[in-house]
Amino acid sequence: MMNKLLSVISPAYNEEDCVQELARRLKAVAASLADRYDFEFIIIENGSRDRTQELLMEIHRSDSRFKIITLSRNFGIEGALTAGLRAARGDAAIIMCADLQDPPELIPDLVSKWEEGFQNVYGIITARHDEGTLRKFLTQRFYNLINRVSERPIPSNVSDFRLVDRKLYQTVKQFTEHGRMLRTIWAWAGFRSIGVPHERPPRPGGRSTYNTFGAIGFAFRAIASSSTVPLKIIPWIGLGLSSFSFVLLLGFVVRWIAEAVPFNGFGTIVALLLLLFGLLFMILGIITEYIGLIFEDTRNRPLYIIESTVGIEPTAYLDSGLGQ
Repeated sequence: MMNKLLSVISPAYNEEDCVQELARRLKAVAASLADRYDFEFIIIENGSRDRTQELLMEIHRSDSRFKIITLSRNFGIEGALTAGLRAARGDAAIIMCADLQDPPELIPDLVSKWEEGFQNVYGIITARHDEGTLRKFLTQRFYNLINRVSERPIPSNVSDFRLVDRKLYQTVKQFTEHGRMLRTIWAWAGFRSIGVPHERPPRPGGRSTYNTFGAIGFAFRAIASSSTVPLKIIPWIGLGLSSFSFVLLLGFVVRWIAEAVPFNGFGTIVALLLLLFGLLFMILGIITEYIGLIFEDTRNRPLYIIESTVGIEPTAYLDSGLGQ
């Protein structure tokens, strides 16, 4: 009886300090499961400016199970993961980052849950050892907010690190939206799911590309792409402001009749105008974000562009229409 195939998909961006250790630890995990599973390791080189590509080629030459997809530039983690998923051939796909903050040694636990019948086995981060207080605070607030507004809430502190059954990832491969966050897509797709708690270790080398303002923008786009609730609350804001303005105007009229004072002064008017204009621009910002998502989809540009591949079958990308 032939072993089942597991596809490990890992984006790498400026990870010259990590990819060799990643390969070593992945090979050790594969050896521990060799009696039941074969492996392919799909590493997506995401426009790195260091020696990541060179080191990946060395790894491939020493072990052909390591397959390389080189993108023409950095297309973000969502573009890179989409490229890897479209090349996967496994009975299940394991998604993890190349910086080793997703510990490869947890893969047997994910596989064990898959063997129990779960089709989406995701990592739940219980502790973050090298993240600052601000990042932890923003991360928690993001999950609280997205779970309030999403059609299908996602577990708090869930990560991209997960195992997804072939039926699930083949289904998600058909999704075409550009403003995507795969964490919310997996939840929306359904299927039998379970979380596996783990601690996120510090990076063994290199520098994180995390940027606070970039992360806030990404979070807002993720919310906009997974929910229409921000649009639905706009009429309620308008109704609330109209009601407040009517009550305020009624109070001014009553005071004018009783005390012959038409209004409380210039400062009151300025404060109200600033409040209203601030809310107006906030509402316009929400609408603009949705218009931007529509614009990206109507342009219909590819989610990624492949510069070259090593070890990937030419037919792997026929379903994406992108070629090689």
